[in-house]
Amino acid sequence: MKVDQIINQPVVETDRFDLRPLRRSDMGLIELYGADERVARMTTSIPHPLPPGASEAFVSLAMSDDRIEDIWAMDATKSGGSEVMGLIGLKRLDRDQSEVGYWVAPIYWNTGLASRAVEALVQGNPLNNATMFGAVFQDNPASARVLTHCGFEYLGDAESFCVARDSTVATWTYSRKL
Repeated sequence: MKVDQIINQPVVETDRFDLRPLRRSDMGLIELYGADERVARMTTSIPHPLPPGASEAFVSLAMSDDRIEDIWAMDATKSGGSEVMGLIGLKRLDRDQSEVGYWVAPIYWNTGLASRAVEALVQGNPLNNATMFGAVFQDNPASARVLTHCGFEYLGDAESFCVARDSTVATWTYSRKL
């Protein structure tokens, strides 16, 4: 029997779901959803096709003590829902800042889940940030609406490399003072 490592990362609770640290049992659903090209193409870091062992490596990194990003599963088991509906993370930056990133499984698209998860993370502010940033691909206006709905303000255009697309993609960058 293997016991998951307990990591120093708080649970952020909402009325419908919790944002909780990843655990090894999440690998199957992360692999299922992450292997979906529609999900991978809207992130910078998920390759498509998803190579063997990628989700195991991702979860192991998320659980490590020397991680640079805290990642939470959107877990609705307390309201009878799925154990993993998507992921949300905060990548630590300097000067009490972080960058929020998230993806939601396609079955939960257009349900408001991403907005509720980002808002919960902003309200909970588990890293005690002064500012949070977010960047979305310009061909993903739904993610831009999530950020603006949660009080993020547009900063400007940039670009990021997308592993699944194997190309640089134009982005919109947002920030929110906390």
